[in-house]
Amino acid sequence: MENATTIRSEIEKELKLGGYTFNSFGQATGLNRGIFSAMLNGNPPKPISVRQMDLITKALNYPEDWLYDLYVDECFYDGRPHWKRVKPFLIRCVEVGNLRCVEKVLSRLMEDLNHIPTIFALAEELYEEGKLKEAIPFYECVIENEKYQHSERLAISHYKLFVASIGQDLERNLESVLRFIPYRNRLPENYHLDALLKLANIYFNLHQWKEVERYADELQSLATIVYKNEVQKREKFSKFKSLETERPIVVYYGQGYLMKGIALEKQERYEEAMKYISGYADLSWFEDLGEIGQKEVRKFTLWANANQLNLKILMGDTSSLPTYIQFLKNNPPEILLGLLTIVESANKHGFLIEHILQQFSHELTSFNNELSMETSYYKQSFSYHTYADLCYQLAIYMFNNLFHEKGIYYVLKSLKKCLEINNKEKFMVSTAMFERFRAQATKDQKSEYESIMEEVLINASKKPEIHSNYRAF
Repeated sequence: MENATTIRSEIEKELKLGGYTFNSFGQATGLNRGIFSAMLNGNPPKPISVRQMDLITKALNYPEDWLYDLYVDECFYDGRPHWKRVKPFLIRCVEVGNLRCVEKVLSRLMEDLNHIPTIFALAEELYEEGKLKEAIPFYECVIENEKYQHSERLAISHYKLFVASIGQDLERNLESVLRFIPYRNRLPENYHLDALLKLANIYFNLHQWKEVERYADELQSLATIVYKNEVQKREKFSKFKSLETERPIVVYYGQGYLMKGIALEKQERYEEAMKYISGYADLSWFEDLGEIGQKEVRKFTLWANANQLNLKILMGDTSSLPTYIQFLKNNPPEILLGLLTIVESANKHGFLIEHILQQFSHELTSFNNELSMETSYYKQSFSYHTYADLCYQLAIYMFNNLFHEKGIYYVLKSLKKCLEINNKEKFMVSTAMFERFRAQATKDQKSEYESIMEEVLINASKKPEIHSNYRAF
């Protein structure tokens, strides 16, 4: 047990250098003198727990993972893994960011693939505790070593890894999506529903409307099947266990219609989009909604009213603007999307909206700093992408109406947000727009633009190869 001896000899060396006795060091660490003596002098030596190792390290004023490399073999004391030490050690390694030791332990464990279920269970435990990032290396281990390629465990690992990987960066999100998609149909129905909704939302942010349509259709179809099965079970059995889903089933059903309609709207297929509104305008017929389900049904009714107005305005019906503006004032979480609709329509149909922008001047100013939208259904990342789109459309509107300084102002806002969320396509278009109107920019605006470009260069130098596999899928 060379490494076990090494960790003990390392501790013994430090005790001699510090002039410690077992008694004095026991007091320094809070460890019982007898336990400490058994760890170093026992025959065989008593195994060291992760907690004890951390107490010893702290008492000696070393970095918290000082002994971690040496502790790997302590996890395999007498040549086999001891889960009472392996599990807390792996968790601590992830907490302190020592992925090297995680890889060492997992590599040893994978010498026997019978340990895969145990690793999967650990990943699931961390995930359920909300420790998504900490669970990633364990799901990856399952994915790399799972023998049965059609196993549910493998599909769930891909799904959980996908969820943990999603953030504000569009390009990374797409990489995560493309890696996960082949496994979506192998998931249990509860995860499958969530996965399809997430896929539709991600492709929405990527402006890939055909893909949004695809996954919205899949979501609506699966939600219909699940709902019918639930109704049949409820009628057949007095006691049955409902499918455990992240959200009520009515949400997935309604979102299938909602996302499909939005995808058609974004492709300017307005008449087709209008037809899908009836699919979620009144979902009160759903059985066994409960309080949460009823609240979701009311949301869908609200969105149906909003989207009917959206479509009318996008088709150039300016007579609907007063009703729509009042709707937005009554429903502040809808203002960001509503303003985007109004500005897009103004750009397309050539009507003036200065009086509307003035009414929402406070919101336009605060959106950039207050995008959490805590009262809104929409996710924060969704708000970031919508805000970038709004700034871009506002820039177009200002330039079209010869408000050049304001146009530059919104171009710069768009550039900053696109850089933050890694929306390369819109960043490039916004850059071209700035260059086209550079002559009208003030000195301060030119300086701000140069700062943004400098940030681009700094970011590029930090991660030159980070997306080298993009589009290789």
